[in-house]
Amino acid sequence: MKKIIDTVKGTRDFYPQDMALRNWLYENIKSVSESFGYAEWDGPFLERLELYAAKSGEELVKEQSFVFTDRGGDEVALRPELTPSLARMVANRQRELIYPLRWWAFSPFWRYERPQKGRTREFFQWNIDVLGENNIETDTELISVAILFLKRIGLNSDQVKIFVNNRRLMDEQLNKIGVTAGQKSSVFRLIDRRDKMRDEDWKKHAFDLGINEDVFDGINELLNNPMLFKESEELVEMFSILETLGLADYVSFDAKVIRGLDYYTGIVFEARKADNSGRAILGGGHYDNLVGDVGGEPLPGVGFAMGDVMIRVALEEFGLLPEFTLSPAEVLVTIFDENSVIRSKQLGQKLRDAGIKVVNVPTFSKLQKQMKYANRYQIPLVCIEGPSEIETGTVILKNLQSGEQQPVNRERLIETILNFLAEQKAM
Repeated sequence: MKKIIDTVKGTRDFYPQDMALRNWLYENIKSVSESFGYAEWDGPFLERLELYAAKSGEELVKEQSFVFTDRGGDEVALRPELTPSLARMVANRQRELIYPLRWWAFSPFWRYERPQKGRTREFFQWNIDVLGENNIETDTELISVAILFLKRIGLNSDQVKIFVNNRRLMDEQLNKIGVTAGQKSSVFRLIDRRDKMRDEDWKKHAFDLGINEDVFDGINELLNNPMLFKESEELVEMFSILETLGLADYVSFDAKVIRGLDYYTGIVFEARKADNSGRAILGGGHYDNLVGDVGGEPLPGVGFAMGDVMIRVALEEFGLLPEFTLSPAEVLVTIFDENSVIRSKQLGQKLRDAGIKVVNVPTFSKLQKQMKYANRYQIPLVCIEGPSEIETGTVILKNLQSGEQQPVNRERLIETILNFLAEQKAM
């Protein structure tokens, strides 16, 4: 027997049920994004490597990107993230665009990582950003977008929270405890890894970076101070705004949230399970220099990204994965006998013309077999039209959910089906 070829490691097959979930996520993302006035966009799947080398950080470029040299000799990468593409596109048309610019996208990305629960090498990701505003109100708006999405898909504040910090606050506090300018970038990455390493490994890593005992103790004290946010006017104002919007239950301060990417400069945040365990469901923050660093004029921005893999893990853990039917069809039109094939196809097309989703049985088989097919695919309605129905100008409409059936005048069939579907949708 010939061996079935495996998928590429870290990629996924999207069977219809998986595709239904992906589309459901997309529709909810689109609805929430547009409710705040954001427009959908996308960029190329391939970008020049230098775009990521400019601002995304050495680890993302050297260790996590799929990089190759094309036939023209250019080094290119399958995009590992979208914000650099956003900055490049804005820089290209900076004087033509209207600010503040509000854009969102849901599209595929690739990172060469070790596949595990919640992490694949190919994934879909929601990106949403505002460019051209530099105030805490806009930063708060992005957190509000994230919260409303979590609420819409059924995750409450006892299950998931958004943990917030401010890199400016941490920068000031690190200065006070003696972290030098040359150490700052390494210390930020050290903090970002706090929850990803064992205590002894994290401490050793700190000392390997040249951090002395006093500074190490100072960092630990900062990370374990739940009231540190009060030293930041921006964070105090953000919590106040979220309180007035009735969203504060979803937000908590956490000094360990720092975000590993180098381009963040202000507010940063991550959504996790409420007990702060597990990997981040979404994350983002404020950046000031990204557009300028790819050749444009300096332009502030704030945004976040959410992968489809981790949000699925969260929904599964809390029993919130939606159930989808196996077929989008709303009606199956049966073939009563071998002489009814064309008539069956004509009826199916008539229903389609009215906007009804229809499966036509391709060839004649026993009616019981056709019903079984409709049942297995969870198609709610079946149309049966035999010689007696043709004679009386009716069609038998059977509800497979209840088992009830009734003759319906052929001229009123569309109206009857549409009314049934509307009632089902309203339930």
